[in-house]
Amino acid sequence: MRIVVAGSSGLIGSVLVDSLRASGHSVARLVRHEPYHDDEFGWDPESFGVPPDSLAGADAVVNLGGVSVSGWRWTGRFKQELRDSRITPTQVLAEAAAMAGVPVLINASATGFYGNTGDHVATERNAAGDGFLAELVTEWEAAATEATKGYDMRVALLRTAPVLSPTGGILGKLRVPFKLGLGASIGDGRQYFSWISLVDEVRAIEYLLTNDIAGPVNLAAPEPVRFSEFSRVFAKSLHRPSFLRIPGVAATVVAGEMAREMILYSQRVIPAVLTDHGFTFDHPTLEQALDYAHG
Repeated sequence: MRIVVAGSSGLIGSVLVDSLRASGHSVARLVRHEPYHDDEFGWDPESFGVPPDSLAGADAVVNLGGVSVSGWRWTGRFKQELRDSRITPTQVLAEAAAMAGVPVLINASATGFYGNTGDHVATERNAAGDGFLAELVTEWEAAATEATKGYDMRVALLRTAPVLSPTGGILGKLRVPFKLGLGASIGDGRQYFSWISLVDEVRAIEYLLTNDIAGPVNLAAPEPVRFSEFSRVFAKSLHRPSFLRIPGVAATVVAGEMAREMILYSQRVIPAVLTDHGFTFDHPTLEQALDYAHG
């Protein structure tokens, strides 16, 4: 297959490109800078769009672009940056791919779509929840589906949970404080935490490229855990204690809306579509995912 990837330099994209090439696929990368390599094509959704030759003969487009939602307080300016990095680029790329006759679009999305699920299980059949992330993801997914409406294109939406990786991602932010013995549960700790290992994230994307699955797909491991359990197991994997507890109000004072929606919200997300289609996870449990992440 010839696969065009946008967002190829990120945590997921860089590993995906290497994995696709190792499997014998041809990969072209859309980049937002001057192309330096033969496999790169410069594009700019706000000006000239997508070079037609980048999509010529493509069997699929994988769009993983978007500024990370973590690491900053969600000021009005930053919220707009999150929208700008997702909505217009997705519209432009999806429409260009559809017009070029590319048969498959795999577009990034997030489990933030479901908002606070409490103790209830969320599958792909659930409606959008409340909150900024739910609104953002709803607009993001609509950008892909509306731009491709009327075209013969299969569109899969990757509702990805926090990715557990040996480098970067959520573990990259937590590893140092946990190694220092400062690992803590936040809030009452009963909120569910959904996650997926980087290996299973990439394997799931590759699975969607070659299987006839369309619409939203939860990329989350089948066994979400409560946040207190996540903290305990992560600390144990680093041979450190985890007995601290940070009140939810303190986390909100420090990180605002971001802490409330990304840490205090409960997300009990289940990958119903993947498992119904026979996909199996290399790391279905948190312990297995952390063993992988620690190398």
